[in-house]
Amino acid sequence: MKKSKLEIREAIVDTAVAIAERSSWEAVRLFDIAAELNISLDDIRLHFREKEDLIDAWFDRADNQMLREAESVEFLSLSPRERLQHLIMSWLDTLAAHRKVTRQMIGAKFEPGHLHIQIPAIMRISRTVQWMREAAHRDATFVRRALEETALTTIYLATFTHWMRDESENSQRTRDFLAHKLAMGEKLDRIVYGAPRKETPSDSAADTQSSQSRPATIDTLSSTEPIVHQMRAKSG
Repeated sequence: MKKSKLEIREAIVDTAVAIAERSSWEAVRLFDIAAELNISLDDIRLHFREKEDLIDAWFDRADNQMLREAESVEFLSLSPRERLQHLIMSWLDTLAAHRKVTRQMIGAKFEPGHLHIQIPAIMRISRTVQWMREAAHRDATFVRRALEETALTTIYLATFTHWMRDESENSQRTRDFLAHKLAMGEKLDRIVYGAPRKETPSDSAADTQSSQSRPATIDTLSSTEPIVHQMRAKSG
């Protein structure tokens, strides 16, 4: 039976990750993927312009799973902080079976001299955070939105960095790390903007709250530049 375009695309990504597990991400070659799948390089080119696009497809899976998690009634009953905790950990859990390869992918993205790769990578981080905010039903505006985005990006990257070296069962140390950072952000937000009106499940389902009723996640962490530096040092 002939495979669909989506099935072929997913098979290419799966095969690339499998080869990386046997060797390393650096050792993955498109012609090896083609040989294992019994397809041509041109077949791969129809789906991916270059090897780096496979990394984006790998992280797309995490984005997709994160958004699916936000569709349940149970998710909408969570508090704002719990939603962000659940979304970030769902994103990471999608990649957990291949943590070493994921770490190597990040290392490849941030090798010195690869600006043509690094700039799109930064844009990709921003895109994931934007979808995360949408899934969590964040609706802050103007300055508060900008602060929330900056804080959430910093927390997300710090947690991702921590997760890449976390060998604890079920990534428990990462879960605790993230919970602590989100609690700090929520506490600071209350200091700046005051205590929000308590959100109820019916409010979430109807999505009727105004931007002044929800807390933004604002943290006092440092900028993301040191975090990217950590990713380079820890990859491999």
